[in-house]
Amino acid sequence: MQMRPTKSAQGLDLSYATNHLGPFVLTEALMPYLADGANIVFIASGVEDPERRPARVAGFRGGRYISAEASARGEWKPGGSKNPGYDAYATSKQCALATALEFAHETPRLHFNAVEPGFSPGTGLGREASASLRFLAKHVLSLLAPYIKYWSTPKQAARVIAKVLINESGQTGLYYDDEGHPMQGSVLVRDPKFQERVVTETRALLSRWTK
Repeated sequence: MQMRPTKSAQGLDLSYATNHLGPFVLTEALMPYLADGANIVFIASGVEDPERRPARVAGFRGGRYISAEASARGEWKPGGSKNPGYDAYATSKQCALATALEFAHETPRLHFNAVEPGFSPGTGLGREASASLRFLAKHVLSLLAPYIKYWSTPKQAARVIAKVLINESGQTGLYYDDEGHPMQGSVLVRDPKFQERVVTETRALLSRWTK
């Protein structure tokens, strides 16, 4: 998560390119070679939901998707967060979740699911913060994380992600919270038309960009 608007070497919004375009390209490239029944897990985030209270308290206002082209340019729907970088992050994660759900519909021979890993203060998420805040996050807040709702640690998140990844139940198109329980995304991301739109527009963007 970039704390300010940042571009990749190719001129793309870095959060959108890293969190959505990269996983999208990699997954589509690998899908023809994956065995039937293989599990694919996308890492999403509850901050994509404008109605999710913890996200609102933290300053997020949900995904602000206009189009794939606009997202690549770092443009978001008005009325978003006052914190630089938050709209880019929330939108990129909303697109990742929409992609997982649409891929599950498009390719039933594979199993696509998504995980909200929870807020992990002990990671590099706040690497652009001041030295004092980074120290506080790593050495104090990370110790409190297991006892705070919606917070997590890399170890806890890894357990949940691994559990979904090796699940042999055949479930697909599900979204799991930081404790491994099914959860719902935003109203928008649950709309099949929005899911299809995100995937269609992303493919069109990548097709033009890679020519």
